[in-house]
Amino acid sequence: MSMRLALPHLVRRERASLAVTLLAPLLALSGATLVNLLLYVAIGKQPGAVFHAMLLEPFLSWASFSEVLLKLGPLLLIAQGLAIGFRAKVFNIGAEGQFILGAIFASAIPVWYPQATGGWIWPSMLLAGAMGGALWAAITAFWRVRLNANEILVSLMLSLVAAQVLNYLLLGPWKDPNGFNFPQSVMFQYDAMLPLLFEGTRVNVSLLIAFLLSGLAFVFMQRSFPGYRLEVGGLAPRAAAYAGFSEARAIWLSLLIGGFAAGLAGAAEVAGPLGQLQRSISTGYGYSAIIVAYLGGLHPLGIVLSALVMAALSIGGDNAMVSADLPIAAVRVFQGSLLIAYLIAMAFVRYRLEWPSASTRSRA
Repeated sequence: MSMRLALPHLVRRERASLAVTLLAPLLALSGATLVNLLLYVAIGKQPGAVFHAMLLEPFLSWASFSEVLLKLGPLLLIAQGLAIGFRAKVFNIGAEGQFILGAIFASAIPVWYPQATGGWIWPSMLLAGAMGGALWAAITAFWRVRLNANEILVSLMLSLVAAQVLNYLLLGPWKDPNGFNFPQSVMFQYDAMLPLLFEGTRVNVSLLIAFLLSGLAFVFMQRSFPGYRLEVGGLAPRAAAYAGFSEARAIWLSLLIGGFAAGLAGAAEVAGPLGQLQRSISTGYGYSAIIVAYLGGLHPLGIVLSALVMAALSIGGDNAMVSADLPIAAVRVFQGSLLIAYLIAMAFVRYRLEWPSASTRSRA
């Protein structure tokens, strides 16, 4: 009789423990920290210096923490928009491209009207940017609904197209003639800049907008019927279809919300810390926000905390590259390993390992 190795298999838990669910992100952070500790030792870096720069320095001074708050805004905006779609099982991976289009649409106002003044300019830029991101996401929605194209691939490929549109504008019609041949637009006028929240910092009103939209995301997903329909469509698509919930409407709504939020974040970036349209606008916010969304458990309140963690890691990573000579690849490995550790932790929150019984092994 042939002998086969009896392996355990995953069995879904009837009910996940709330305490363990809340503990999962902390376990993931601890696990990722331990793994990266070994990595830093292996590449000859001082782990103590690295973790001091990465995990502590962002909170040790107001100047550093203000930069964390500056990073928090776009991460929070994009992640909240993406999480709504993810819970409906609509996977928008192209937030980076929607972020870029939002920055382009917002920049059109000060580029075309550089002498304009008035308090209407920066609100109009935010609105234009949000519409630009939503329109870019609408391309993905159209292909997904009409041709059943995979939204992951379409949205991701459109991000590459968005980067080329940005290059064309900054190397062509929107290039600053007095910019010493750098690929950038003209500097925006004062009224095209977002008001600052704290004097002496770069933190602007986009942070308040991010928190406001986080509250709206909570109400939408936890207290509204359209949000309930989206979640049911993701958890039980057959039941949703039987109840008359439209899959096409869920796809359009999910992608448009994600694109709107990403475009708004792009507009806030050019009207905030940059003050002009640059090729460096594409810094990976759209991809980092995916980690933020999942690390927050796709819950609006959890995303606020995970966005703060990722923003601190971003600033801390910059500190570590300077003070501890850490390569940028190691910073990205830390962020990626954090997501992997969280997904593993959540797998054991929702499932348990079950070993074959003795009778089952004997029959095998």
